[in-house]
Amino acid sequence: MSETMRAVAVPDAGEEFDVVERDVPEPGPDEVRVAVDACGVCHSDEITKEGAYPRIDYPRIPGHEVVGRVDAVGDDVTEWEAGERVGVGWHGGHCFECPACRRGDFINCENAAVTGIDFDGGYAEYTVAPREALAAVPDSLDAVDAAPLLCAGITTFNALRNSDARPGDLVAVQGVGGLGHLGVQYAHRAGFEVAALSRGTEKEAQARELGADHYVDTEADDPAERLRELGGASVILATAPSSDAIESVVGGLGADGEVLAVGIPPEPVGVNVGHLVGTRGSVSGWASGTAKDSQDTLEFSALRDVTPEVETFGLADASEAYERMLNSDVRFRAVLTP
Repeated sequence: MSETMRAVAVPDAGEEFDVVERDVPEPGPDEVRVAVDACGVCHSDEITKEGAYPRIDYPRIPGHEVVGRVDAVGDDVTEWEAGERVGVGWHGGHCFECPACRRGDFINCENAAVTGIDFDGGYAEYTVAPREALAAVPDSLDAVDAAPLLCAGITTFNALRNSDARPGDLVAVQGVGGLGHLGVQYAHRAGFEVAALSRGTEKEAQARELGADHYVDTEADDPAERLRELGGASVILATAPSSDAIESVVGGLGADGEVLAVGIPPEPVGVNVGHLVGTRGSVSGWASGTAKDSQDTLEFSALRDVTPEVETFGLADASEAYERMLNSDVRFRAVLTP
């Protein structure tokens, strides 16, 4: 194996990506080195690119949708072996010591690490991650298809399976994009009646192919009124990061319904409290999940043939992939293939 690797680093907050040659990192005692086969490009990579978190040490390699094979393990690692297929998502490890960790609530660890933010991520030929951050990847999943499931996939799958919706209930997916096109598939495969909500009619045919039973053009129709006509939604999975879009669907909740936000708008969301009181409804949010949730997502996706629509790029084209992702020009996920 070469002693060096190619990687795409952010030299400092707000600066352009730089394709660099780095020493291949050595895993610490509780770490695993992964030879990267694919890494998704996610909107949250903007945090690293623009320095949205003050704790980021630069230069930093982004990327938290990593799929590859175990290349080397630290001295204290016994659960992973060289050659195993693994993935690393947003949740990059936990302390095991804080009150949340002592309750087993690792996603709320007070000292949780984030892949590509607290340590170098997957825009590289190799990356090193804590042992507890890894999930096994089924052999039947292609690496390029599996990568976006470690953020977009786990976020939508985990939110839906932890909601109160039951098979046969009406579940609406607001936005048919990087998150939403997976949310429609998971909702359909889980046995929900699925309504896809998006602007215009361009995505209607594809939304129905993905499993939507209904399509609502939010430019032509009031989405809340249409959902009420369908009986009211048990869950509205809000994937588009738009306050206006989220506010427009709250009135479509049925009794005990929930708007479950996984796309984060930059502005506050205003809601009609009267409607929430009248339906015993709620508006809440959902974080992605830990390695266990990633593994559950990957296994369900392999079992029920849930796959993202992707465009692939080499490391040298990371800037193009990132810009196209930011501008919503990629359909629907961009993936780097080192």
